[in-house]
Amino acid sequence: MQPAIWHEDARGVPRSLAYGDSYHGEAGALPQARHVFLKGSGLPGRWRGRAAFTIAETGFGLGHNFLAVWRAWLDDTQRSGRLHYLAFEAHPFAVADLRRAWRRLPDDHQGLARELADCWPDLLPGVHRLELQGGRVTLTLLFGDIRRLARQADARVDAFFLDGFAPRVNPDMWSPAVFGQLRRLAVAGATVATWCSAGQVRRDLRDAGFLVDKAPGVAGKREITTAVLRPGLGAASPDPARLRVAVVGGGLAGAGVAQALAGRGHAVEVWDPQCALDVDPALRRRGAAALVPALSPDDDTRSRLSRAGLARARARWLALDEAARPQACGALICAQSEAQAHVQRQALVRLGFPEGWVRWLDPGQAGLRAGVGVPWGGLWLPGALRVCPGELIAALLGLPGVTRRAAAVGGLVRAADGGWLLRDAEGREAGRADQVVVANAVQARTLLADQAPVERLPVLSGLTPLAGQVSLYPAGASDLPRCVLSGHGYCLPPRGGWGVVGSTYRPNADEAVADEAGRQEILAHVQGWVEARDIPWLGRGEAVGWAGWRAATRDHLPLIGAVPDQPGLWLACAYGSRGLSWSALAGDLIGAWLDGEPVPAERELVRRIGLR
Repeated sequence: MQPAIWHEDARGVPRSLAYGDSYHGEAGALPQARHVFLKGSGLPGRWRGRAAFTIAETGFGLGHNFLAVWRAWLDDTQRSGRLHYLAFEAHPFAVADLRRAWRRLPDDHQGLARELADCWPDLLPGVHRLELQGGRVTLTLLFGDIRRLARQADARVDAFFLDGFAPRVNPDMWSPAVFGQLRRLAVAGATVATWCSAGQVRRDLRDAGFLVDKAPGVAGKREITTAVLRPGLGAASPDPARLRVAVVGGGLAGAGVAQALAGRGHAVEVWDPQCALDVDPALRRRGAAALVPALSPDDDTRSRLSRAGLARARARWLALDEAARPQACGALICAQSEAQAHVQRQALVRLGFPEGWVRWLDPGQAGLRAGVGVPWGGLWLPGALRVCPGELIAALLGLPGVTRRAAAVGGLVRAADGGWLLRDAEGREAGRADQVVVANAVQARTLLADQAPVERLPVLSGLTPLAGQVSLYPAGASDLPRCVLSGHGYCLPPRGGWGVVGSTYRPNADEAVADEAGRQEILAHVQGWVEARDIPWLGRGEAVGWAGWRAATRDHLPLIGAVPDQPGLWLACAYGSRGLSWSALAGDLIGAWLDGEPVPAERELVRRIGLR
């Protein structure tokens, strides 16, 4: 990523030094937005009476077009139920520069600008979903080269705003290849509006499938370009409706899906026999886990997805009530040797991520951050979370719109009306749903056997159960370590008087048990890369063990997506040891697919976790 650098010309107009062009014309940013893009797209009229309306912009810049649209949408009493805005940006501004630019906005835009600034993402490559106006407005930002990201976007777009720098200085943004991808995203009747009146741009839009026209310009500019998709082209516009959704499985996978779908207005029923257990809150509060994104020198699939997973978890969970709210304590990915420390430092140079998201700490700095000795230093990720899974799951399954069903689902049968029948172990009808999300880990293979046998869905053949355990020690009043320590195992900050270390992996176990051998294995792991004597509770006192099962695939990526040839049937499982990383992300992926929203992940990443 190469962020934009703030620069103004003598008139106070923001300019790009890299492209030698202004961020808006002489009319001013908001007047240009209203005349060229809102009026040129037939807005607000076209979104009236719609459940949702989606706009895509090439070149987010300083965000004036988005703020103008958001303001117009709020001012329209007949506005659509939801507004989705997708924007590409190769050189995003830091939030401090955006705040400086937005100080000049009129008073009725200031509150919107503050809300946007407060959730502006780190300048990392990829897709970032921002939820505004209580979730009724979404902004999906794609940071990176539009030539690649236009192929990675997944949305159904009603109106396109073409607002990159001029074709003479930024031809890639106005290329036939990009226009072809916009055509792929377009719904029937989709429109295009742009200040650019270059003949080649008009010809290329025409070749991409649009009927091109001209309209009067603004502030001395003679004309602008408008276009509409040719009749007979384009996908159907999404028409999201309130659905009955059954989620099979009440763990992290099912809870993340339940939250995302209930928040979109769907009626969610979570089926799990464990819902019948009246768990002692004191026991529920003991457990702890960490959400630490993976980081690889080549920014591989798991790294990119886990980065998105952390962002979605923070957006979804940091507003929960205190008992369930994760602790944003940060994490140190501790080097395991001097050689690995060298590799970590090299990786940071190669990736070029902002220091506010990840940076290297030498042993002295790491020790000050953690409060304990870290012999070789490590990578500091301030956004990482310490989570109490029991409290989190209970909170998510207790949200409005979520109903718990304390029963097992023994089978799924296609209903005559196109929905699904849920049957119990004896084959009796237990419930009905329009959509079903199977989120019950390794048991998913059995439940899907009739609809998606392994020979038709071979990815399920690699679904493997892994036993594992963690150890909990009474920590007294200790607050050490002060952040998550991650390495060969992990050590978490104490919560509620208990410290947690983990974990073991037993791929061929007959049962999941917490035993002394596992406790010693965990201690040996952790003591190899942290000064254990600095943690007063580690390995001392009577440990409490917890054991359970994970389901994992051969490549350690989750399985999230629609079951092929089974409309209304979805899978969210194989989270392995990264249940927290995939939980909220999977919910928002399935929610976006159901409701026809812009998808908060790149298409190539979605393909790698899909079921085909």
